[in-house]
Amino acid sequence: MGVVASAPAKIILFGEHFVVYGEPAIVLAIDRRAYATVDFNDDKSLHVKSSNLKLEGCFKDGMFKVEQGDAREARSRFEPVRLAVEKVLAKYGANVGLNVEINSTVPVAAGLGSSAAVVAAVTAGVGALLKVKMSKEDVFAIALEAEKTVHGTPSGVDPAIATYGGSILFQTDTGFKPLEVKAQIPLVIGDTGVERFTRIQVEKVRKIADNYPQVMEPLRKAAREIVLRGIDALKENDLDTLGELMNINQALLYGIGVSDESLEWLINAARKAGALGAKLTGAGGGGCMIALANDEKLGTVQDAIMRAGGRPFMARKTDEGVKIERT
Repeated sequence: MGVVASAPAKIILFGEHFVVYGEPAIVLAIDRRAYATVDFNDDKSLHVKSSNLKLEGCFKDGMFKVEQGDAREARSRFEPVRLAVEKVLAKYGANVGLNVEINSTVPVAAGLGSSAAVVAAVTAGVGALLKVKMSKEDVFAIALEAEKTVHGTPSGVDPAIATYGGSILFQTDTGFKPLEVKAQIPLVIGDTGVERFTRIQVEKVRKIADNYPQVMEPLRKAAREIVLRGIDALKENDLDTLGELMNINQALLYGIGVSDESLEWLINAARKAGALGAKLTGAGGGGCMIALANDEKLGTVQDAIMRAGGRPFMARKTDEGVKIERT
C-alpha cells in the first residue's frame, strides 16, 4: 500500500519577472495537487513511475534504465526526485530500495510549479515511510536542493509554496513571508499547451533592462506598486481592484516582451467573457494564464478560454501545503 503524500501547485498573482530585479511578488498555492505514493522494494533500487507523463525508470548503482517513454525525458524529469530521495535517506541513515509513483493533476512546464510540488510530496512521503519526524522546514530545504539541480539558481518560491501552502510575499533580498488572505480568489487557469522555457524569457527581459535602463526603472516601480496595492486588496477581499491590477500587470508583462499570441488570445477571451482581470502567470512565452471572476461568471469564462483554444480548469487558493494523505 505504501504512503501517499501530496503538495499543491501555485500561481504568481503579481510580480513575475520584476522579482529578478529585486521587486516583490505575490504567490498563491492552488487546490491542484501532485500526489506521490512511496513504498519499499527489495532490490535496493529507486523505481520511479509517472502515470500522467507515461514515464517509468529505475536508478540503481549510479545507472538509470528507462522502462517506459523517452529515456532522456524520463531521466531529466526524475532526476530531482532521485536527489530528494537520496537526501532524505542520507539524512536519516537509511539504506533501502523504494518505489515511487507520481500522479499529478498539475500541467507540466506550464509555470504552475509542478516539479516542486512533486518533489515536496516525494520528500514528505519518504520521510513518513521511514517513520521519521520531518518538519516542513526539512521538506523545504530538501525540495529546494533538488530544484537547484534542475533550475540552477531558483528563487525558492516554488518549493516554498509547495511545502507551506497559503499565500506568500516574496522578494529576493528578504525572502518570503506569509500573507494573510481572507478572500477565496476564484480563478480560471487556462493552459495554452505551449511549453515555455523560463530561461529564454528571463534573457529577453534582461536585454530590455540592459538596453533601456531608464525605461525599465519606471516599469519596475509600477510593478512594485501593483504588488503593494494587491496586498491591500487581498486583505479587504476587494476582487474588483485585484482584477484591475491584474490587467495593468499584464500590460507591463506584454511591454517587456514575455506575453505571446497563445496567451493574449486566452486573456482577451476571458476578459470579453466577463473576467474581472486576466494575465499570464509565470515566465510567459506560452504556459498558463489566469483569470479572476465572480463565482457566477466562472463557467462563462472557462467556456470562453476553451473556445479560444486553451485548456481551462477552475482553481482556488489553498492554505494546505505538503501533507501525508495516507500511511
